[in-house]
Amino acid sequence: MSGLALDSTQLDRYSRHIILDEVGPEGQSALLDGSVLVVGAGGLGSPAIQYLAAAGVGQLAIADDDVVERSNLQRQIVHADADVGRPKAESAAEYVRDLNPDVEVTTHETRVDPDNAVDLVADHDVVLDASDNFRTRYLLNDVARLADVPVAHGAIYKFEGQVTTLVPDGPCYRCLFPEAPEPGEVPDCATTGVLGVLPGTVGCLQATEAVKLLLRGEGLLVDGELLQGRLLFYDAMAMSFETVPYRRNPDCPVCGDDPIDTIEGVEYAGGCGIGGEA
Repeated sequence: MSGLALDSTQLDRYSRHIILDEVGPEGQSALLDGSVLVVGAGGLGSPAIQYLAAAGVGQLAIADDDVVERSNLQRQIVHADADVGRPKAESAAEYVRDLNPDVEVTTHETRVDPDNAVDLVADHDVVLDASDNFRTRYLLNDVARLADVPVAHGAIYKFEGQVTTLVPDGPCYRCLFPEAPEPGEVPDCATTGVLGVLPGTVGCLQATEAVKLLLRGEGLLVDGELLQGRLLFYDAMAMSFETVPYRRNPDCPVCGDDPIDTIEGVEYAGGCGIGGEA
C-alpha cells in the first residue's frame, strides 16, 4: 500500500468503510490503490462495475467489444436507453466517472483473445471474469494463473448462477471444468432467456470477492474467507445457495505438477485448449 492519505471528501464518501474495524482507513487506501480488470460490461459486469466504483477501487479497466442493445437493458443496469448503439465499455466508463471521480477508468473496446490477453491482465491486482463464453473463461484462467493474478469468476443460466474465486495458490478453472461443453450444448441468454435480476446477485458476489482480495493483500479482513476451492451455486427459483468444494488436479496442465509456462500455441476452441485441443 502506498500510504495514500484520505482527504475530507473521501473520509465522508467512504465513512461506512472506514468505521469498519476490518477495513478502516488503511483498507480504504488499499482499495483506492487497487486495480481491477473487468472483462465484460454486460449482465454480470454491470453490477460488479457499479459496486467496485462505489467502493473506491482506484483503477478500473473495462474490456468489452460489444455495443448496447435495447434487449440488454432488462439486466445490464450500467447502461441506459440513451446508450443504445454505444460501445458498452464506453457507456460503462461514463457511468463510473459520474459515480465516483476517485476512480480512474480505462476502456478496451476489444474482444479478449490470445493476442491481447497477457497485456490486458498485466499490472492488475484482480481480474473479474464477467464474460459470457467458455473460450474467454479458459483463456483468462490460464493467463491470470501464469501472471499470479486472482480471478473472481461468475456465470449465469436462466434462473441459476455460479461463483468461484481462483487464486494463484489454489485450484484453477481447469481443475473444476477440465473441458468445456461442446459448442451449442449450453445455450446462451439470447436463446433461453435469463431472469433480469439474476446477474445482479451473481455480479455483486463477484465484486464482493474482488474487494476482499484487494483487502486481503493488505492483511486486512483476516477472518474473511474466499470462494477458493469452492463453487457457489445460486438458484433464484428455489432461493437457495449451495457450495461444492473442489481440489487442485495434479494433472492439470495449468496449475498441476507439470504446468505450462506460456499460452503460446494453445488453441482456445472446442474444448478450449490443451487437453481438449481442437
